[in-house]
Amino acid sequence: MTDATFKDLGKIRAMANESLDAKRRFFDEHARDVARAAQLIIDSMRSGGKLLIFGNGGSAADSQHIAAELAFKMGRERNALPAISLTTDSSLLTAISNDRSFDHVFARQIQALGRAGDVALAISTSGNSPNVIEAVMQARSMGIKTIGLLGAGGGKVARMVDLALIVPHSETPRIQEVHITISHIICQLIEDELCPE
Repeated sequence: MTDATFKDLGKIRAMANESLDAKRRFFDEHARDVARAAQLIIDSMRSGGKLLIFGNGGSAADSQHIAAELAFKMGRERNALPAISLTTDSSLLTAISNDRSFDHVFARQIQALGRAGDVALAISTSGNSPNVIEAVMQARSMGIKTIGLLGAGGGKVARMVDLALIVPHSETPRIQEVHITISHIICQLIEDELCPE
């Protein structure tokens, strides 16, 4: 092995430890909030509601990941659960962005697809993305419960949602690593409750 490889091993371990520390810190302080988020979604789905998920960039990918875990499965065969990512329709996203504003790409879809009793899951590492803010405002105006999966201080979205899950870290990669762990746990709780073996 070269000297550079040895240096890289230290860097790898440091990043992994930082990620693990961020997860431990979040779950030590916010496990109850994760349970509350799962229960909000469970109650909605039991009453015929659905989960609408959205975010930008890596958070867009996370929204699709979460929708797939619920609409298909986590780890075993079971009935589908109603979850929709609002980041996947390129024709609609580009039409709204081109003819109106990128700020409305999620809000317009919530207006079209959302109903009172649904849950909207807003994912943003900063909590300040204008299109996420607009979507939360739209959801709230329609009687849709809102959850924020956020980072840093939670930004503006933290003050707008019914329940904020804020990862206390400032680096986007570490925040996203905690976000996907939170999401997997929420999806597992939902699956176990609504589709017991």
